[in-house]
Amino acid sequence: MQLHLERPDYAWFLRGADGRSALVNDRTLRSSFCVAPEALVEDWPYADAATLPPEALEPLLALKPELIVLGTGATQAFPPPATLAAALQRGVGLEAMTNAAAARTYSVLAGEGRRVVAAFIIAA
Repeated sequence: MQLHLERPDYAWFLRGADGRSALVNDRTLRSSFCVAPEALVEDWPYADAATLPPEALEPLLALKPELIVLGTGATQAFPPPATLAAALQRGVGLEAMTNAAAARTYSVLAGEGRRVVAAFIIAA
């Protein structure tokens, strides 16, 4: 039996993530970033979900998602209420989870053709 690597039909796919790095396409990223099926925003300058300001969502909201998946590192954390409200006021859901869970969730939703954006906090 022959095996073939099947790549998704979108530009940016996530192979996995943890608290220290993520594999996007064939690149290892070691700083916080945002990814959508058709966009990659590297060096997203945020390192702590608990203090994530509402303006941190602007590059994500500019991609017009229906859902933002927030990878909060190796452990789950939650952004401040004002940050959650900033997403909800625009009609966008925001779910916080570990980076590993966020990578799996992003991959499933992107594979279904959903308008999803994922942001990952990578500890320095």
